[in-house]
Amino acid sequence: MTTTRFPEGTFQPAPGRGRLGRMLAAQSGVELRLALRHGEQVLLTLLIPLALLVGLTMLNVVPLPEPRVAMVTPGVLALAVLSTAFTGQAIALGFDRRYGVIRRLAATALPRWLLVAGRLVAVLGVVAVQMVVLGSVALALGWRPAVSGLGWALLMVLLGCAAFGGLGLLLGGTLRAEIVLAVANVVWFVLLLGGGIVLPVDQLPGPIGAVAALLPSGALAEGLRTALVDGGSPGLHRILVLVGWAVASGLVAARAVRLR
Repeated sequence: MTTTRFPEGTFQPAPGRGRLGRMLAAQSGVELRLALRHGEQVLLTLLIPLALLVGLTMLNVVPLPEPRVAMVTPGVLALAVLSTAFTGQAIALGFDRRYGVIRRLAATALPRWLLVAGRLVAVLGVVAVQMVVLGSVALALGWRPAVSGLGWALLMVLLGCAAFGGLGLLLGGTLRAEIVLAVANVVWFVLLLGGGIVLPVDQLPGPIGAVAALLPSGALAEGLRTALVDGGSPGLHRILVLVGWAVASGLVAARAVRLR
């Protein structure tokens, strides 16, 4: 007895999981559009950094050397990375867990690692928009970055996204949404004022400056200042601080993040 089989491709559409690249593009595209459409996220990730960039440059609120925009811009860029990769990511994940979005996505053909990768790619997309907008405004205010340090600055931004992204996933994936909202905003304010972002680490009080130098905010902001103001290497110490936070937070998040 012979069995007649239809040639492959006779029936369309063919059921089955899509290609990983297309799924990643679709997932990251959705996450990016949601982030850019969310009013509170835009306020946190773009409008507040813009206000600080203009305000700290035009007003003598904190003591900074001239030209003020040269010292303000790297800190504001670090704040933008913090706002998107940590605070915004943690809050979004916390409320997605609360409303069951993550559980529904986990029931699809999307692997868990691709769900995480899609969020991280979306973070990179938002950060890219931030860098363009903030950099353009800073240039209009008279900022002239050291061209020789742009490559180092890009490396520091990527490492900062990895470090803060891992911390954001860890916070948003382990606590209740309301607690995540409170903790993420408190950490944002603490790092803004005492994490080496508004004021350089060497201008902070002794113990606070020592701690800030070991935090991802301090390492990122100081590394960007060195790269964009002096045009030099941010230093192995600051790179290792960001790499250490990225690896540690990523490993812990991979084990601790919950879907509900």
